[in-house]
Amino acid sequence: MRPLPFRFTKPLNRPIRDWSQQRVWIIGASSGIGAALANALLDRGSTVIMSARRADRLHEIAKGHSCAIPLTLDVANAESWHSALASLRGQIDRIDLVVFCAAKYHPERSWELIPEETEDTLSINLQSVYQGIQSVLPGMLERGEGGIAVIASVAGYLGLPNATVYGPSKAALINLAELLYSDLHTKNINVYLINPGFVSTELTAKNNFFMPALQTPEQAANAILQGFEEGDFEIHFPKRFTLILKLMQMLPYRWRFALIRRFVTA
Repeated sequence: MRPLPFRFTKPLNRPIRDWSQQRVWIIGASSGIGAALANALLDRGSTVIMSARRADRLHEIAKGHSCAIPLTLDVANAESWHSALASLRGQIDRIDLVVFCAAKYHPERSWELIPEETEDTLSINLQSVYQGIQSVLPGMLERGEGGIAVIASVAGYLGLPNATVYGPSKAALINLAELLYSDLHTKNINVYLINPGFVSTELTAKNNFFMPALQTPEQAANAILQGFEEGDFEIHFPKRFTLILKLMQMLPYRWRFALIRRFVTA
């Protein structure tokens, strides 16, 4: 029997072993997972470019870290991306990894949609990732190395109430990360799909329901770094929650909808 042309145990990405040699750009670093990830990487000796609209928070995180580069960025503004990239060219020689953390979440049912809110959420959650990829990918392709990490959500696994815009935007990011991997893996560029469960942030503070397996941003950051170090493609956590949702994905719609009605408050 001829051997399979691939190994199931081989990491899908090149594991990151030495963080001190990494220049990481975190988009959405002023709070939540992005801020925790920035702190964790700075502690490991990485050069960390931290971007968000709230400059005061970026400078607070950067305080005392010589390898921190606070860089104000409005992810929904194309010109802001051009300005940020031009600024970086004068400070660092390359970007090894970009992590897209910026997100907006407004809990709403399908009959509560507000056009302006919908447009803003899609602009921040989805369109900004396209803006960022268009900004950093040419340099990575020219060097023949780099990494792109997209933080989606388990809300993209299933159509769940209260995530009428947020959920579909994250589902789109899951699809985007999959096709990016297919396009870029042979070009020596790592692609990571990050699907967190519930994490205690400014976004989840808007929820008025019980959030199972709630984690801290620091726990989320540690899980993400572990996934980078192991060369995973999909980094999902906590497993005791995400695996249940993955199982629900495999069920026939009749059973899936019944479970959603059973466990999600209408």
